[in-house]
Amino acid sequence: MAGRVSETTPVPTPEGWRAVDAYLTDLLVGHDEALAHAVRDQRSAGLPPIEVAPVSAKLLHLLVRIAGARRILEIGTLGGYSTIWLARALPAGGRVTTCEAEPRNAAVARRSIDRAGVGDRVEIRQGRAADVLPTLEGPYDLVFIDADKESNALYLDWAARLGRPGTVIVVDNVVRAGRIVDPTATGSQVEGVRRGLELLAADPRFDATALQTLDAKGWDGFAIAVVTDADTVAVPEAPLH
Repeated sequence: MAGRVSETTPVPTPEGWRAVDAYLTDLLVGHDEALAHAVRDQRSAGLPPIEVAPVSAKLLHLLVRIAGARRILEIGTLGGYSTIWLARALPAGGRVTTCEAEPRNAAVARRSIDRAGVGDRVEIRQGRAADVLPTLEGPYDLVFIDADKESNALYLDWAARLGRPGTVIVVDNVVRAGRIVDPTATGSQVEGVRRGLELLAADPRFDATALQTLDAKGWDGFAIAVVTDADTVAVPEAPLH
């Protein structure tokens, strides 16, 4: 899909990729006051600025439409920014169930989601996702995972259990500024991301790929998978080798 890189091709710089991201955001995403208000409220409440970039949020929105999804599971609500994008992509009667561990985050998200006019399509389940997920009933058509990275493998297992053959799964923040390939990077988040990626590679319930990204949030990436019709396997407790 890409031509050969010439010797004069510039090396990406933070200034360069942020300029490209701003250009693409302005051109293909545009300004939306409800979404901007959601981000402002998130900042005012002291929530971390870790919502997905606008171009990535638009991709999630398009994936919902491409998949024809009617039931969406989101693991990690934060301030509701991505939830609004997902809910807006749903057809009439569609539903987003989103899990959020922090009560303050859930309250901020609820206000922003209602203000955006999609409150009737969104159920916020407050509590640790590890506790909430066993109480849910599938199948879900699309699952977006963007929560504590230490639990990615657990969340992927539940995504398969609560999905069906053909369910789309998106996992955010899987590159971690390249730390996933740094043998000296042994933090819990990096190790959790590696376990999730290794599960996607080894578990026959998934067919997956991953892309690295450069955008307003820096150097990161996402994995995307489809649930197959293979049998369930055990979730690994340690990285596979």
